[in-house]
Amino acid sequence: MRLTRAFLPTLKETPAEAQIVSHRLMLRAGLIRQTSAGIYTWLPAGLRVLNRVADIVREEQDRAGAQEVLMPTIQPAELWQRSGRYEDYGKEMLRIRDRHDREMLYGPTNEEMITDVFRGYATSYRDLPRNLYHIQWKFRDEVRPRFGVMRGREFLMKDAYSFDLTAEGARHSYRQMLYAYLRTFQRMGLRALPMRADTGPIGGNLSHEFIILAETGESTVFYDAALEEIDWAAKAFDFDSQADMEACFNLATSAYAATEEMQDEAEWAKVPAERQRTGRGIEVGHIFYFGTKYSQPMGLSVAGPNGEAVVPEMGSYGIGVSRLVAALIEANHDEAGIKWPDAVAPWKLAILNLKPGDAACDALCEKLHAAFPNQAIYDDRPERAGVKFNDADLMGFPWQAIIGPRGAAAGRVELKRRMTGERLECSFDEALAKLGA
Repeated sequence: MRLTRAFLPTLKETPAEAQIVSHRLMLRAGLIRQTSAGIYTWLPAGLRVLNRVADIVREEQDRAGAQEVLMPTIQPAELWQRSGRYEDYGKEMLRIRDRHDREMLYGPTNEEMITDVFRGYATSYRDLPRNLYHIQWKFRDEVRPRFGVMRGREFLMKDAYSFDLTAEGARHSYRQMLYAYLRTFQRMGLRALPMRADTGPIGGNLSHEFIILAETGESTVFYDAALEEIDWAAKAFDFDSQADMEACFNLATSAYAATEEMQDEAEWAKVPAERQRTGRGIEVGHIFYFGTKYSQPMGLSVAGPNGEAVVPEMGSYGIGVSRLVAALIEANHDEAGIKWPDAVAPWKLAILNLKPGDAACDALCEKLHAAFPNQAIYDDRPERAGVKFNDADLMGFPWQAIIGPRGAAAGRVELKRRMTGERLECSFDEALAKLGA
């Protein structure tokens, strides 16, 4: 992609309404544009990041055995009236009426709808267990939307729902999702700590939030430093093994971790002082086990092994996909701009032509651009070098290839690693090898 043809509307000044780092940088780097309070248009670079995040989430859900569906954004109020949550949910739910005066709502979550879908097909214990998920837009009418996509009204979310015959089977599904979440966040270059959480309006008696540590986080967290030492990428747990999933759960929850709301001073005092850590955190995922809270009132039952009716046990599992984009920035930035981890960057490489019109510069840039189809953004603008450097740092591409007249004449490329600031000068072939072409 040539920058002269790209729609990447960067801003020099920070809009006054942007209060936190991620909101400021998403606006300045041309990732989003506000449409109304808490509602944003995702511009090309932002959408590429959003899609990369969603792809990683999807791959790890599939790996864990969940199956993707796609449910509508608009739901009939009747489903929520049947579960008893329609009046309880509050003003965050956007209630509407269609042309036939039927009560509808813009879904803030999908426990009722997925239960109704599954009820239409599941008749026997042989239909269990199942875990169904989708990645879909949600709407919650926040009284005070703020912090950009961190706390907007419309947001993209992955929500999964498990159905099991027994409570023990449901706990196994819960542990599978916990492991999938740990893998998901680590693949994005994030360390997320699972913390025991309040179940809130979803309900149930077992729940964990996944908190990313960031100085600009919205809540205070307390945790045992032992959690930071666990390398989930090095673990090889088998999703289908009850013993492996229990071992994973025990490892993930063996050390103390709590948000300010769930802080237990007596338990905190048991953590050795040298391992006590406090910081700020951002919630990016939340999982729940709630038994028959929805299956029972909505009439979901299957024939058990002995022919008796059994009400399936359920859990739900959410990841804020659009919120993760902001959280990634909160955890990866400096004064100059964003520092995207490789796995989620909109483009791997920014090619900076310091003298467009110079034959050697143009030729080397074109050759490098051709080597990275759909992975490189080529800054071919007739701008000063300083402008190009500033924009590349602002937009956070993992690598910058800096090509000026002197280096181009010798067939040399200067590479800059955005995350670390490391620079090296190398030949064209060495640059390809370093960049993984």
